[in-house]
Amino acid sequence: MPLRYTDYTSLLREQLNGRIQKISINAGFTCPNRDGTLGFGGCTYCNNQSFNPDYCKPSKSVTEQLEEGIRFFRKKHEGQKYIAYFQAYTNTYAPLDALLNLYEEALQYPDVVGIAVGTRPDCVNDDLLNYFEERSHSRYVIVEYGVESTRNETLQFIHRGHTFEQAEEAIHATAQRNIFTAAHLIIGLPHETYETWLQHAITLSQLPISVLKLHQLQIIRGTAMAKQYEQHPEWFHLTTIENYINVVIDFLELLSPSIAMERFASQSPHALLITPDWGTKNHEFVVKLQRRMEERNTYQGKKWQPNAVNHSFGK
Repeated sequence: MPLRYTDYTSLLREQLNGRIQKISINAGFTCPNRDGTLGFGGCTYCNNQSFNPDYCKPSKSVTEQLEEGIRFFRKKHEGQKYIAYFQAYTNTYAPLDALLNLYEEALQYPDVVGIAVGTRPDCVNDDLLNYFEERSHSRYVIVEYGVESTRNETLQFIHRGHTFEQAEEAIHATAQRNIFTAAHLIIGLPHETYETWLQHAITLSQLPISVLKLHQLQIIRGTAMAKQYEQHPEWFHLTTIENYINVVIDFLELLSPSIAMERFASQSPHALLITPDWGTKNHEFVVKLQRRMEERNTYQGKKWQPNAVNHSFGK
């Protein structure tokens, strides 16, 4: 069955001539939203344990984490290549020399063909982007920005500590250097609506984004948002997996087909997850999504309008 959306995994396989697996790395970074530079405690939804594999511990070197991760995935797929994914917290938040040493350590590891660097849009600069540009001439480099929302009121409410305009600036500065550029977006943040979510698709389609990751909002234990959810459940629009799939499809219809989709949903550890607990693995979600797109006879970009700025939606 041909996919009805632009699939990042397929594009990556074509670009790098084979199967590619990301290996997550926790290099011991913190975040300006945690160390007091912008605030303490981080974003209201954030508990980094919810997406870090067990082998990702900052007490281990980059090499040790790559070694363990590759050993695990090599059992499943012999001969594949790997991208070192600097994932935990803000992976550009350190002096330049220290950052380059970590990135280069990863790039020197056998069968690692590139790096993916997750960061905030307010934590990059010209020197770092120039390094990524130079390195991208010989290795695969992608910078992943936590955008989370295109609405400044939401970013302020969840204590992101940056504006959407800063995200736009960082994305443009990265893409202008011909560096692959990714954005992360959360669907379901407090006080946002169905119309807000669809406007995200229109707004992001105007940016030079290579890859997009969608995440449904999950309420995670030990976060400020967990307390908010307990005290003000009316602020939230948590939903069933069936409803979420339809929202994602509506979103995709308005999204530029040039943006490759890497992820549609998250899967946090059961012990940390309060709600929604769908009990569905990521690959199972994709099957359900694809089947529903077939039923609706639709595809990514079906309603995409270049240069669209605003729209009025009916549910």
